[in-house]
Amino acid sequence: MTNTRTASGNGIPDFPVSRPDSCPFDPDETYTRLRADDPLSLVRCPAGMDAWLVTRYQDIRSVLADPRLSSRAAGSDHMLPSYDGRDPLPGFMIQLDGTEHARLRRLMMGEFTGRRVEALRPYIQKITDEHTDAMLAGSSADLVQDFALPIPSQVICEMLGVPYEDHTAFQHDSEVLTSFEADEAARAAATRRLEDYLGELIEKRLVEPQDDMLSRLIARAAETDRPLTVPELSTLGVLTLVAGHETTANMITLSMAVLLEDPERMAALRAAPETIGTAVKELLRYLTVIQFGLVRYATEDVTVGGTKVKAGEWVVAALPSGNRDERVFPDPDTVDLGRRARTNLAFGFGPHQCIGQQLAEVEMQVALSTLLRRLPGLRLARPLEQADFKLNDIVHGLRRMPVVW
Repeated sequence: MTNTRTASGNGIPDFPVSRPDSCPFDPDETYTRLRADDPLSLVRCPAGMDAWLVTRYQDIRSVLADPRLSSRAAGSDHMLPSYDGRDPLPGFMIQLDGTEHARLRRLMMGEFTGRRVEALRPYIQKITDEHTDAMLAGSSADLVQDFALPIPSQVICEMLGVPYEDHTAFQHDSEVLTSFEADEAARAAATRRLEDYLGELIEKRLVEPQDDMLSRLIARAAETDRPLTVPELSTLGVLTLVAGHETTANMITLSMAVLLEDPERMAALRAAPETIGTAVKELLRYLTVIQFGLVRYATEDVTVGGTKVKAGEWVVAALPSGNRDERVFPDPDTVDLGRRARTNLAFGFGPHQCIGQQLAEVEMQVALSTLLRRLPGLRLARPLEQADFKLNDIVHGLRRMPVVW
């Protein structure tokens, strides 16, 4: 039986964005009730639009795999008031559907194969050790600025062929693009700076190719009937820079905070380093740093979880809720580092599932393993309840994480 409701009107609750005081790692407690009683419910988003909030694991997978639910408004600003029909920027892969999306994804996939990522593992270990050495020169550090941010940033710079000395500027612009507190003008300026910077780099690569991702994309696309344009390459570069370090950096810090909260759990992982791959997948499930979910726009009527979504309406797939669905993950609010959480939704699902998933997992494996091995006395410098969490950003995390050893 299909339930038909209209995504407008009065009395619609606000989008659930709070986190319980008892545990800053848990998503809004409203999700538990919604999964049980109202798995597809209307909510009022921060920018004022109404959307269908999808909270159950299987329904989220269905939404993210359905070609009738478009990505064309995703990623521009998670909570835009409406989709005005404008075409996405050239190369803005996360907003493209169908053949246009598939064309770019095929070109990018070659940079993120399991073989290429594993080939990067020694380099990731090298820079992780270098940052650990720098920390060990003292007795305290900020795990965000001194460790978690620079490691994925340096990896992405290496892959793209971007000089690492320029990382401070693009880290700042990445933070602007993932914050709800930044206004439209600030986000537009940050995007323009990143695109201009990469545009200059791309022009150089067109003349003099190097052994880097941008050069390989140019060469790979040149063998097809549609070479990549400079705007397309620039946008792909911006997406890679932002997505390639922001989420991973926050996952590293949050994961260490989870481990440091439970010394027995941390000791068990330290004693069994071969289990780090399984542990990382469970931490990805438990934390799910894309904290507001993924937006889709209905291009035609579609039924989701027994409810009819009409053409022109919005849908938000709540990844944090899906990863806490008790129908799929028993005792979901508990961290079980032995849990087989391979099917978690932390990287999305369907044709737009994160292309850098394997890279992020390897970076997390190396970073966490190195901290556990080389800093056995690591501990938080202040209680977690005093920590500065990023509650109003697209990506959940910590702005600072003082530690001592």
